[in-house]
Amino acid sequence: MAIAASDIKRVKGQGFLLNRGTEEFSGRIITENGILTAEQMKCLSEAAEKFGNGKITFTSRLTVELPGIHYDNIEAFQQYVAQAGMVTGGTGSKVRPVVSCKGTTCVFGLYDTQALAKELHELYYNGYHDVILPHKFKIAVGGCPNNCVKPDLNDLGIVGQRVPKLKEGGCKGCASCSMVPACPMDAISMEGKQAVIDREKCNNCGRCAGTCRFDALEESETMYKVYVGGRWGKKVRMGTPLNHLFTREEVIRVVEKAILLFKYKGISGERFGETVDRLGVDKVEKMLVSDNLLKRKEEILEIETVAGAKC
Repeated sequence: MAIAASDIKRVKGQGFLLNRGTEEFSGRIITENGILTAEQMKCLSEAAEKFGNGKITFTSRLTVELPGIHYDNIEAFQQYVAQAGMVTGGTGSKVRPVVSCKGTTCVFGLYDTQALAKELHELYYNGYHDVILPHKFKIAVGGCPNNCVKPDLNDLGIVGQRVPKLKEGGCKGCASCSMVPACPMDAISMEGKQAVIDREKCNNCGRCAGTCRFDALEESETMYKVYVGGRWGKKVRMGTPLNHLFTREEVIRVVEKAILLFKYKGISGERFGETVDRLGVDKVEKMLVSDNLLKRKEEILEIETVAGAKC
């Protein structure tokens, strides 16, 4: 191969991955939260014809790749897509691009997932772009317990929650309760002439909200469930759910604390799930709930970490 191994590694760090059996590359475009404008899509179509093989592919993590780019055209390609506000990247032992489900527009979505994903992207993909971690760190933002984006198979996963609560004296004991058939988990039932919620069955999906004709259910704000240490691939680990439910402001801080924890306690080459198992889930949860990691942020970011991601 005419291209030096050091150059292949260098451009991979910029988001250009070698196409197997060729000396051409796929340029990986970061979408922030899975959204591209019509102008950006037009720019990518033009770039695919101008610099690539005329094709556009989509990754499982909502980034876009343009294959068939010659090494000598990489810089020109980056300048071309930059005109439409796009950048390449998404590789290395760093915070990876944030993945969001379509909860923003989905009828089951409990909050604006794309807005949260964009904020996390700006804070931790962009803000922590130069921070080397022991391995890659993937974040998924899910709008409800349907888990379409598989939050529990990411290093950190977020799931929207809406906890139902019956108003005291609100249930009228209707012979045909409208809440019971609305619950997909069969968590609501009638005992005598009163509706009850089985917390063991309830997954806080919010499907029962607004279904009672007499408003027996209290309106509840969206909360956020957090899974830590999930991974998919050659080794599989289901993410461990934290016992707390968090507000939006709290969950944003928890994400940063998890990144700092991985930087501080992780060992080069291990994924966050291995760090969680090595330290113990209870200890990890205590660290993520407290603010000690944020107080030591500058100290932790000064730690010299050896990158361990191979893919």
